[in-house]
Parts: sequence; C-alpha cells; structure tokens
Amino acid sequence: MRALLQRVTRASVSVSVDGEVVGGIDRPGLVALVGVTHDDGPAQVELVARKIAELRILRDERSVLDEAAPVLVVSQFTLYADTKKGRRPSWNGAAAGDVAEPLVEQVVSALRARGVEVVTGVFGADMRVELVNDGPVTILVEA
Repeated sequence: MRALLQRVTRASVSVSVDGEVVGGIDRPGLVALVGVTHDDGPAQVELVARKIAELRILRDERSVLDEAAPVLVVSQFTLYADTKKGRRPSWNGAAAGDVAEPLVEQVVSALRARGVEVVTGVFGADMRVELVNDGPVTILVEA
C-alpha cells in the first residue's frame, strides 16, 4: 500500500461528469492519495492509517492528531504505475477494484477510529482533485 500525502491549506474533490463536489476540506490538513497492491491487507491498512494520523508534517512539526486536522482520502491506483519500459505505464502492480476498494475504506475507518475527520472521493470515479499544497510538502508512505 502506498499513500502520497500532501500538506494543504484547502482541498476538494468533485466527480468530473457533473462537477459535483463530493468531499472537501476548508482548513489546513492533508490530502492522502491511497493506492493498493495485490498483497495488501490489515497490517498495511493499520500502518498507513497510523502514518497519516501521526506523521509530524503539518506546520510547526505537528500531526493531524495534534491539530485535529482534516484528511481528504482519494483512491489512486496510478501510484502503482510501472514506467520502466516504453512510454505507456503498466498498471499490473495495482490491485483490482474489488480488492482495493474495501482496503481504502478500511484506511478511512481506521483514521476515523483515531478521531480524524475524514472526507473522501468516489471510488473508481473520474474525479477532479483541487488543492493548495502548503510548503509544498509531499511525502510518500509505503507499507
């Protein structure tokens, strides 16, 4: 499992077909793009959720838990793109939707169980993510 974390001052995600905003945060927090691979399970879910909640990457070396900061979680299979050969990425490293969706939902549940305010995109939808990257700070977490 991979999570690309971006420190933001605000962010939103909308479904591109009709432009409806389905999730957003209007104060400093994180955007977490979460990708799932074939052998991920509960251990990876727990590690990624803990890192999202506890990494001290907000201003003044504070964490999401320290600041009661919101997190926008968006599923992102492209985090497993393999670009070693040719000009067309391979997606073979990404888990299929029926495997990935429950694991992304488990990350969301694990964050909420820690008291984190979480908003999400729509799994598998063509979405538009808008954000203001703060810093910029972008961190890749791998479990």
